Formats: sequence, structure tokens, C-alpha cells
Amino acid sequence: MDKPTQPPLDSWWMPFTPNRQFRAEPMLLARAKGMHYFTPEGRPVLDGASGLWCVNAGHGRPEIVEAVTAAMTQLDYAPPFKIGHPYAFEAARALRQILPPDFTEVFFVNSGSEAADTALKIARAYHVARGEPERVWLIGRERAYHGVNFGGISVGGIPYVRAAFGPLLAEVDHLRHTHDPERNAFSRGQPEHGAEFADDLLRIIGKHGAQKIAAVIVEPMAGSTGVLPPPKAYLERLRAICSEHGILLIFDEVITGFGRLGAPFAAQRLGVEPDMICMAKGMTNGTIPMGAVAARSHVHDALMQGSPAMIELMHGYTYSGHPAASAALVATLDIYAREQLFDRARSLEPYWEDAIHMLRQAPNVIDVRNIGLVGGIELQPIDGRPGARGSDVYRRAFDSGLLVRVTGDTIALSPPLIITEKEIDEIVGKLGDAIAGSSKELA
Repeated sequence: MDKPTQPPLDSWWMPFTPNRQFRAEPMLLARAKGMHYFTPEGRPVLDGASGLWCVNAGHGRPEIVEAVTAAMTQLDYAPPFKIGHPYAFEAARALRQILPPDFTEVFFVNSGSEAADTALKIARAYHVARGEPERVWLIGRERAYHGVNFGGISVGGIPYVRAAFGPLLAEVDHLRHTHDPERNAFSRGQPEHGAEFADDLLRIIGKHGAQKIAAVIVEPMAGSTGVLPPPKAYLERLRAICSEHGILLIFDEVITGFGRLGAPFAAQRLGVEPDMICMAKGMTNGTIPMGAVAARSHVHDALMQGSPAMIELMHGYTYSGHPAASAALVATLDIYAREQLFDRARSLEPYWEDAIHMLRQAPNVIDVRNIGLVGGIELQPIDGRPGARGSDVYRRAFDSGLLVRVTGDTIALSPPLIITEKEIDEIVGKLGDAIAGSSKELA
């Protein structure tokens, strides 16, 4: 058999990638099925990250391919401005079936970044419609990630994501983060300590005035910063403060949605109802770009004022509710329901938790965190070389046949919900070996 040829590695400016390093030492994937990717040489790579937090039902689902093919054969494209088509309405109705009861409206976008910016714009428009146009401040949180558009990086709180782009939105402030390793290291599930961190919103209210604040946006579980589950009672306190002061609460569930925490959305798993939910990733099992903002009835209804012929929200995208993406969403939701993958994720949690906490025995592991089918393994940084250990473990894991995520010196795990106990053991074994091997090589 001829050796596979490597394509020329030029022209594609890769996102969130050290492009020069990649071209010198490329990592390539050629196909995927079930729980595995395969390199161009045919080497299997166990997917411990659901691609990029998005392939919740596993790879290569023919039901989605068939649904998308049928939709594109029937309707390749239809403009979403002032004209509708059945695929988007069917998708919105299907999505409503798994949302909390009062989430009556779905605004389709194409990514998590677009979902975050859309929710922020809706929040400001909501207050304008209610006669409070002075409510323009948007409150994010330190260490948060809300995508890469200007609104999202403004409310986001990861410094290196923001650093290169100059001035961002002006009317933005940030809550303190919830990471508290001195009290919560090696927590299982929601940490015991940290509910009081929600009271930092009172400091911000005192600083700017509640009458000027439009919304607070948080990830129920902060994912891209290294898996930070919310402390017990933290989100409940945040909800209470927002309600008391007329501030909208937005949950960015781009990662936590679609079964990642053992329920359709974290709002349901954690018992806290925001005013809007941002989503993407698992919506279409990673097959076609799609995102959405789901809004509670009071948010939507506030904008339904004035002449019925007036456009209520001057916002949207050429590909909002695209027929192919809508078909992919419906097919994906059918898989989740038919195979009861959200319940499956919940049932695997105890085994997953025990397995990944075995990694606390590995060298240089300073914390292990978990909630749902998510895990974060924080490594001791090398003095003067932050991120070097995490990057080395990431590459070693890939070379051994395991795909993980890395952020700084934290390894993040979020496997497809179809994973078995045997594959969980394989993830832990390969990752443990990668951490041990890295510790021997790196001072």
C-alpha cells in the first residue's frame, strides 16, 4: 500500500494555532467514526474532547448526513429576512421541547461567538424597549470565554484572548472568577466554597448603579479557561441579585448545552433559570455551523411593540436558520432522544469522576475538577514557562492516540456521550502516561 501523501501545509491561516510551529510539526486528522479520529496514516486517536466540545453523539452519524442531504436536495438556501422556510421553524420547535418551559423563542445564528454577541444586543434592546435606554453596561467575569467577536471578547475575561485588539466595548465590567484552589482543590462536582463570590456583583452595582446595567453573562461551568464548576449556591445568588435589580442574566451554554452536564442544559441540571441561553457546538453534533439564543417570553415580548410592520430587532445573519443546519439540528436532537444520551451521561458520572480523580496521583498534578462528563486536570506550571507543561502533555497524548484539550497548564476532557467505561479507563491511562512522561523530560 502506498504511503499517504501529506497535503501542502500552506494557505490556511489556522485559528488559535501557532501556525509556524504547526507547519514544522503538523498534527493531522483524516477521518472519524464513533469515538475515534484517524490520522492520514490510519492511526486511531481516541476522542477525549468531543472534537472541540461539540461532537456529543460521536462521529460519523449517518442519520445527520441523510437529513442534511435531503434538506439540501429540497432547498439549498432561503433568505431568512422577511421570508421563512419550514426547516427553521421545525428546528426551533424541536429545540423548544428540551428547553426550560418559559423559553418560548429561538433566534438562530451560526456559532457560539455570534450567540454571545446576539444575546448582548438583545439585552440592550430589551431595556430600550422598556424605556430604560441608560442600561448599557454589560458584566462578564474574569477567566470567562464568550467567543471571539468584539462583544464576546469585551465581556470575556481571558487576557491573552483580548490583548492584541486594542480598545473594546467601553461599558463593560467583570466579576471576579470562582477559582479557589486553596479551599476547593480536588473537588468532586460543585465545590463547597465560593457562593459569596456572586456578591461581587453588588460591588459592581455600587460602582456603576443598577439602573445602568443591562445584563450579566456567565458560563454556568467555565470551560475554556480550564473547567471551573460553579460553587454550590453561587448561580442561585447571582440570579437573585440580578432579579432584585432588574438585570438580565445570560447563561453562555455553548459548552454545557446538549447533555454535557447530564441534562439538556446546565440551567436544568443546576436548577437556575436565566433570561437567555446561548448555545452552539452540540446543536448539530459538530457537523454544520449553527448557534442560537433562546429567550424567555418576557424578553421577547418586550420587543414586540409598535407597528406590526416594524422590524423589532435590527439584527441577523445571512445564514440564520440555514436549511441544512436546521435539518442537522433536528436529526441530532432525534439521536439524543432515541439513544437517551443525556441520561447516559448522567449515569456515567460516578465512574467518570472516580476515574479522572485517579490522576491526582500523577506527578505535577495540583488539581482535578469535574462536573457532568467534563474533567479538568491542572498541572504545576514550569517556572518562567507557563503553558509549556500543558502543551507538552497535549502533544504526548496525541502521539499516544488520545485527543484532549489544553488551556495553559490545564488539560480539559469532554468525551462524546457515547463513551464506555473501558474507553474512560483508556483516556485516564493514556493521559496519566503522558503526564508522567512529560514530568521526566521537563524540569
